[in-house]
Amino acid sequence: MFYETFEDLFENHSYVINDAELKAYSKNWHKPAVAKDLARYDQVDPDYFTYLVIDEFHHAVTDQYQRIVNYFKPQFMLGLTATPERMDGKSIYEICDYNVPYEITLKDAINKGALVPFHYYGIYDETDYSTLKLVKGRYNENDLNDKYIGNVKRYDLIYKYYKKYHSKRALGFCSSRMHAEEMAKEFCRRGVKSVAVYSDADGEFSEERNVAIEQLKNQEIKVIFSVDMFNEGVDIASLDMVMFLRPTESPTVFLQQLGRGLRISKGKEYVNVLDFIGNHEKAGRAPFLLNGGACVGERTAYDYSEIEYPDDCIVDFDMRLIDLFREMDKKSLSIKERIKQEYYRVKELLDGKVPTRMELFLQLIETTDMQKVYKMPILYSFYNDGNVRLAVTDEEVVESWKRFFDRGTNWKDFPQVTSYEEYQKITDKQHLSKAKSMPIKFLKASGKGFFIDKDGYALGIRDELADVIKIDAFKKQMKDIIEYRTMEYYRRRYVEK
Repeated sequence: MFYETFEDLFENHSYVINDAELKAYSKNWHKPAVAKDLARYDQVDPDYFTYLVIDEFHHAVTDQYQRIVNYFKPQFMLGLTATPERMDGKSIYEICDYNVPYEITLKDAINKGALVPFHYYGIYDETDYSTLKLVKGRYNENDLNDKYIGNVKRYDLIYKYYKKYHSKRALGFCSSRMHAEEMAKEFCRRGVKSVAVYSDADGEFSEERNVAIEQLKNQEIKVIFSVDMFNEGVDIASLDMVMFLRPTESPTVFLQQLGRGLRISKGKEYVNVLDFIGNHEKAGRAPFLLNGGACVGERTAYDYSEIEYPDDCIVDFDMRLIDLFREMDKKSLSIKERIKQEYYRVKELLDGKVPTRMELFLQLIETTDMQKVYKMPILYSFYNDGNVRLAVTDEEVVESWKRFFDRGTNWKDFPQVTSYEEYQKITDKQHLSKAKSMPIKFLKASGKGFFIDKDGYALGIRDELADVIKIDAFKKQMKDIIEYRTMEYYRRRYVEK
């Protein structure tokens, strides 16, 4: 249910939307009785609330959130999230016009004392995943059950390290209901009172989530074994151990689950993290994710020793895992397998929708690598104050280039130029040479298929975009992206200085 929380603080109307309850609400959106019980939001005037605070804001791109975000017209809306990067590529920043009043990385949060340090132990797990296949980026639940259920050797391994690092309150992340039930059963059998928590729980060792949380806080139980119920929206600050008992395919989910144990609590100095790692497809990501990165990219296990972790954190991998990571790096997928995996990954992200050229072109502008700001005046020359061009001449490039670098102190981006007077002495010919040797060259290289050579022009874009560039929405988005990339570049440069 929606509930009012900030009345006294703001002395005005406010609303807080709780993610877990919103999900429950959206599942029954079509049922009038449920909608009535939950105080239908559309029965409230759109401008009724002065402040709107939305937690777990990374869900704001989904339909159920969009209905609410688009309906209400508060004077001030605040979105809160610990994981702004989404695996489906959708941007939550667009919803709030790229207005980010405050952000902090995992590393900075720990260094500043907002979160406790972690002591992470990568534990070698002999479970063999080599016979399992990833389907749309995930292992099949039944296949994992076959590997885990009744695996006494693995039970012994998990219990051994649980006892080694001591815990009063632990949370273990499992792959399925059956897995969670079995883990709770095994720990209870060994004298560690535990429960399993999952949706529609009906097992011998299952417990309702809120009841289990209270039991854990009161130390009536020692461990909760969970399935997709504690990734977000739950705060058990006194947790002193987190156990990863299955491969975690998503970097976002990994960081969310890690975050369950990082809350500050009286007397808590750090959280122990036990990660049981076998030869699964995503093994080797953890070293990079623990630094707060949401995406590993092309980095490999060879780089792991160079990573700087947050203050007072410990990262310790079994030497057999180091060997495993290196071995897996060598066994790169064949081109055919890689293409097949990429096909299913992209198909899932697009959810059956074929992207338009406009979307691909905007994506290119938004993600183009930018160590310097030189590409921006070239893109501005194409934008042409809203009258978007298919090609730009040398003269148009120079005009846009000089207009950009004449503004404020942008001229300082020129190397070996120490004053504005020196900058003014640069000739048009030198400006054009700089533009062609750097940004134009790199735009053609990184934007193959969109940026092309055209006779009589410095640079062009594909003729197939002729109709697209006339669309008002395209013009608006192109301007927004270029302005944002420019602002972000100078903000980053300011921070670095």
